[in-house]
Amino acid sequence: MEIRLYFQMLRRGWWIILMTILTSLVVALAGSYLATPQYTAITRIIVSPSGALTSGNEVISSLDTLNNQSVMATYMEIMDSSRIYNDTLAFLKMRPEDLKEYSYTASVVSNSNIIELSVKGPDPVMAAKLANAIGVQTINFSNRLNQVFSVEFLDTATPPLIPSNPKPVLNVTLATILGLVVGVILAILSEELRLPLEAFKQRMHYDNMTGVYNNKYFSSLVEEGLGQNSKDTLSIGIIELNGLRDLLETFPIAGLQKVLREVTQILRRELRGNDIIGRWNDISFVVLLPNTPAAAASRIFERIHQMLSQPIIMNQFDLVVNLDAHIGGAEYGNNLSLQELFELANKALGQARRDNEIPVCILEAKTQFLSEKITIKK
Repeated sequence: MEIRLYFQMLRRGWWIILMTILTSLVVALAGSYLATPQYTAITRIIVSPSGALTSGNEVISSLDTLNNQSVMATYMEIMDSSRIYNDTLAFLKMRPEDLKEYSYTASVVSNSNIIELSVKGPDPVMAAKLANAIGVQTINFSNRLNQVFSVEFLDTATPPLIPSNPKPVLNVTLATILGLVVGVILAILSEELRLPLEAFKQRMHYDNMTGVYNNKYFSSLVEEGLGQNSKDTLSIGIIELNGLRDLLETFPIAGLQKVLREVTQILRRELRGNDIIGRWNDISFVVLLPNTPAAAASRIFERIHQMLSQPIIMNQFDLVVNLDAHIGGAEYGNNLSLQELFELANKALGQARRDNEIPVCILEAKTQFLSEKITIKK
């Protein structure tokens, strides 16, 4: 279930993932083509028993000594020392500023008596020349220092043909993977942030006690309907529950909410799927009936009134609630404004209150009629 939910999030956020990947690719390509190419030249020197050793025991002893890691570490430190570097500058007749763009590192090849020197810089020829020069100075110094071991070149450096950095193919691959991962994270985060925001907006549209639309949002829906379908027929109805007046101050909130939820369920059962229900005030609901003329609305409201005439039994509170419902409705016509439409419904509600025998009343823009005994008043 959660996996499917995440897939839905990614499907909705596909554009975020795509934009992130494209941005990563642009940055990677720009960095690859704008960066100065760096070339790496490598030279290797080997440390072995000196040819000056005459006896076999001396050779065996020197080989055993070579197995000691400290020996190779010492030669590596010699190669990496400032003395060797200064001797190399003097050998090449160059100043430190001339080689400020070059760097070098020495390392011992694993399980061997070979030292590898890597020189990196923008000029492949100069990188190879510097690597070999450092190697020469290391060999000269080491052979003067110790006659037991012989230090010499195993491989001399040659100018590399391909830069070691940047690597456009590798950078593009890594950028694509990074962009995909970051894009997925951003898409999920954006959905996580959007859903609570949408839920908050939805909660702002609903009445907490009943779960139907609140007065403000219901009015905006009606106004939007009038603006988009000004020639269509629609009716609204205000359902007043006078039996709740005495309960507002004395009845527990939980009990009052249960009564209001019961009324909401009755309205939802009796209304159609496209009809809209709202909370008008503390004791009133309001409904919007799209594409419904006054005569059809009157029948719907009569049916609702009949259902609301039945008392609601609250066993846990040992109470029977008689809702005493009255319904006033209005049919939209003659380009009524939103305010005029609600005023007409309130007028009908006032007439329904005065005539308890006919508690449902609907007024039209030009004529009015009462349910059950329909009377046209000029």
